[in-house]
Amino acid sequence: MDSCATGTLARAAATLAALCGFCVAGLAGAAHAQAPATKIAYPVRAIRVIVPFPPGGATDIMARTIGRKMSERWGQQVVIDNRAGAGGNIAAEMAANAPPDGHTLLFAASAQLAVNPALYGKIPFDPVRSFAPVSLVGSVPNILVANPVLPVRSLKDFIAFARARPGQLDYATAGSGSTAHLSAELLRMETGIDIVHVPYRGAAPAVTDVLGGQVPLMMVSMPSVIGHVKAGKLRALGMTGAKRSAAAPEVPTFAETIPKFESSAWYGMLAPAGTPAEVIDRLYQETMNILKMNDVREAFEAQGIDIVGSSPAEFARYIESELAKWAVVVRRSKAKVE
Repeated sequence: MDSCATGTLARAAATLAALCGFCVAGLAGAAHAQAPATKIAYPVRAIRVIVPFPPGGATDIMARTIGRKMSERWGQQVVIDNRAGAGGNIAAEMAANAPPDGHTLLFAASAQLAVNPALYGKIPFDPVRSFAPVSLVGSVPNILVANPVLPVRSLKDFIAFARARPGQLDYATAGSGSTAHLSAELLRMETGIDIVHVPYRGAAPAVTDVLGGQVPLMMVSMPSVIGHVKAGKLRALGMTGAKRSAAAPEVPTFAETIPKFESSAWYGMLAPAGTPAEVIDRLYQETMNILKMNDVREAFEAQGIDIVGSSPAEFARYIESELAKWAVVVRRSKAKVE
C-alpha cells in the first residue's frame, strides 16, 4: 500500500479509536460537562430528521431511537423523513439547503460524508462546509464471512489461501462502491491479494448466494449476517471495526492481523451550516444523554451497532480524516457507482 494510503488509514483508525473511548467512560464523563446557558429558545416546533435511506436499516434505526427520546424529553414532535436515492446525496442536499435553525437535521452515514465525494466526483453539497456536525453517534463494522466449505478458519488463513490462488476467489458485496466493497478493496491494498468482486443489488441476494455456495465469500455489514454466523451457516473470518463488537466478541478484528486496519460504516447527526452554536451544543448534550440510556444501548447492541459519541469538533476532524482515507481507496480501486 502506498505511503499516502497508509498514513490516512493510520490517522483515521487512531481518530476512531480515540472517539470510541466515549463508549462507557466517555459517555459517563459527558454527563458532567457544563453546557453554556442557551440564549436561543429551542426547539420551538417539530424537528425534521432527514435520513438518506429507506426505513429499517441501521441509519433509520438510530435516527428513530434518538428522535423518539428527544421527543419525549423535549415535548416536541421529531419526524423522521426517509429520502433515499443517489447514494444518499438527495437527502444530504436537502439538509444542506434547509434553514439553519436546528429544526431540520441530517442523520447521515459515512457513505454521504466520506465516500460519495470521491465516488461520484461531483455532489451537490460539501461534506465539510455544508454542515455543522453534532456528534458521531455510532459505527457498524463490516465482517468477512465464508461459506463453511471454504477451507479457511481465520483472516490469516484466508490471506494465505488467496495469495496462493490469485484471481481465483470471488467475493460478494451489497453493491459497487458500498462501504463493504471499499473495505474489501482496502484489504486488497494492505495485503496484495487478488480477489474478484461480485457486486449485488443489496445484501439479501448476496447473502443467499453465499449461503448456497454460489459465491464463497462476502464482505457485509455485521447485522446482515450475524444470525447466520451464530447458527454456524457462515464462518466469520474477521470484522473491520477498531475494536471487537459487543454483538460478536468472539470474532477478531482485522487489526489483530493487519495493524491499524479499520473501515467501519459510521453514522452521525449534523445540522445545516450556520446553525447557532447554542443549538448545536444543546443537540450534542441531549444526544450524549440519550446514548447513555440502558434501553438505547441495548437496542443498538442488538443491531450490532457500537456506540461512539463525540463532540462536534471531534466529529468534524473525523469526517476530514475519513474523506482523505476513502479518496485514496476509491482512486486505487477504481470503484464506480452502479
